[in-house]
Amino acid sequence: MIPQQTIDSAISELFDNLEVPAEPSGLYDPFGYMVAIGGKRLRPRLCLTVYGLFRDSLDASILMPASGLEIFHTFTLIHDDIMDRSPLRRGKETVWKKWKEDTAILSGDVMCIDSYRRMAMAPSGVLPQVLSLFTATAAQVCEGQQYDMDFEQEREVPMADYMKMIGLKTGVLIACSAKTGALIGGASERDCDKIYDYGYNLGLAFQVEDDWLDAYGDEKVFGKPIGGDIVNNKKSWLTIRAFEKASPLQREKLLEAMEMPVDTEGARAAKISAVRDIYDELGVGADARAEIVRLTDLALSSAAVVCSGEKLEILRSFAQKLVGRNK
Repeated sequence: MIPQQTIDSAISELFDNLEVPAEPSGLYDPFGYMVAIGGKRLRPRLCLTVYGLFRDSLDASILMPASGLEIFHTFTLIHDDIMDRSPLRRGKETVWKKWKEDTAILSGDVMCIDSYRRMAMAPSGVLPQVLSLFTATAAQVCEGQQYDMDFEQEREVPMADYMKMIGLKTGVLIACSAKTGALIGGASERDCDKIYDYGYNLGLAFQVEDDWLDAYGDEKVFGKPIGGDIVNNKKSWLTIRAFEKASPLQREKLLEAMEMPVDTEGARAAKISAVRDIYDELGVGADARAEIVRLTDLALSSAAVVCSGEKLEILRSFAQKLVGRNK
């Protein structure tokens, strides 16, 4: 096994000293800016953590693909912020606000290309499997984003459709990160599949918690404005659960609240407050917390097929830190 301290040091080394070309600066400055903003680095951390269950040391064969997963994720954030018109990311100006939309799109594109370069540095023995998994995952993430945008135009969305969407948008990349670590670590096919399931369900729990934080988090801790999903009429887990529980009168109140204007700061705040009042009335915040626990338990049941004892505790600890976050 690889100690967590070794993994932490490797993550810091990877991203604190990430080499980004200097020119043209208009293309690469946003790349470096987004990497420097940082974050939990959960995808490369999960990749290295799983790899460490099967191997005893780190080298470029796992470090480069692990960094590729983070670069790809960061690319999706740049484009997501444009589509969502988000002004902040982790408390900093988003790339499209700091530079221009055109620059943000192109810088995101070069980050996507760079992620493939890094994934292609996986060991030759598993390179076809790693690239096949990553390519399928990249397409699925785009599919999930499209469903997410499509749902903004729908008055109501079934929970099953929503869970499919977040599985594509969020779950598959976390699952890919876990399975990439298992593949390069030399795990069996069965163990790779179970590790994928662990990551997938953990990704679902992560997204439900993100939905909860968007409505109930602390903006200073969350790193971006609270209520963005409500303002953009995104069908979050809380919204869909509210429609499931609402009486006909409550349903109409929720639909009316979602149609409120957001053309001023006051109007924006009023809409967020109106929708959140309905959430509170229906108790969907507590329901979301219960769903997070359920999905985390599903993830750990898959992990328990692969490992036990200290190794299982490592995956349990990772899950608890991920879904017990404040930002």
